[in-house]
Amino acid sequence: MSVIDTHSHIYSEQFDEDRDEMIQRAFAAGVEYILMPNVDLDSIEPMLHIQDKYPDKCLSMMGLHPTSVGSEFMQQLAAMEAWFQKRKFCAVGEIGIDLYWDKTYIAEQVAALKIQIGWAKKYHLPVVLHVREAFDTIFEVLDSVSLDGVWGVCHSFTGNLEQARKFLSYGCFKLGINGVLTFKNSGLGDVVKQLSLDDLVLETDAPYLTPVPYRGKRNEPLYVQHVKNKVAELFATTEEEVDRITSQNARRLFAL
Repeated sequence: MSVIDTHSHIYSEQFDEDRDEMIQRAFAAGVEYILMPNVDLDSIEPMLHIQDKYPDKCLSMMGLHPTSVGSEFMQQLAAMEAWFQKRKFCAVGEIGIDLYWDKTYIAEQVAALKIQIGWAKKYHLPVVLHVREAFDTIFEVLDSVSLDGVWGVCHSFTGNLEQARKFLSYGCFKLGINGVLTFKNSGLGDVVKQLSLDDLVLETDAPYLTPVPYRGKRNEPLYVQHVKNKVAELFATTEEEVDRITSQNARRLFAL
C-alpha cells in the first residue's frame, strides 16, 4: 500500500549531500508521491530541477511563503505568476499567514494571500495554506473572499478542535497532519481523534518537524510512515486503512 507525502521541502540545502538516496529510500518504502511547496524566488529552480529528475513522483507547487513576504512582494508575485504559463503545478502553495516570527508585514501577507487565492481560482488549483499563530487572521481572510472554486489543505495543522472544525466547515479544506502529532505534549492527538480520516492528508514538512522516534534529527519523506502509524493508533484502525483513505484524499485534492 502506498502513502503520499503532501508537503516536503526536499530541495532544501539540508539534502544537498544525499538527496537522491533520500528520495530513493522513500520510494522503496512505498511513498508514492512527494509534493514540494515553493517558498520564494530562490527555491523555484532547485524545486523544478527535482521534478524534472522525478517527473511522475516529485511534483511542484508555486507560491510565496508568508515569511518571504516583504515590501517588494508584488514584484515577487508577478515573477511567480509568470511560471504558470511555462509549467504545470499541483497547487498554489505554500501561502498563508505567519505571525510567529514577525508582524511587520501583516497587511502585505494578507494582500499576498488574497492575490494567490485568486491564482487558485484562475488556474483551477488547490491552495496549500500555512497558518502559524494566525488562525483568527486567516479565518478573517477566508470569510472575506469568495471561496467558490477554492479548495485545498491547511498544512501542518496544529490548532484546537474549534479551529479544526472552523476550517472543515468551509467544506473545501483538508487538514495536513505531520510529525507534530507524535510529540508528547503537542495535544494534537486529542484533536485529531475527534475528526474523521476523510478530513486528513499526511505530510512531513521535511526537513522540519521530524516525528518521534527521530525528533531532533533531519526529517525526510520516509518518516511519513511514523505519522501514519500514529494516526492509525488514534483511530484504532490499520495502517493500510490510513494509507487508503488519506491517499485517496490527497489524490482527489491534488488531482494525482
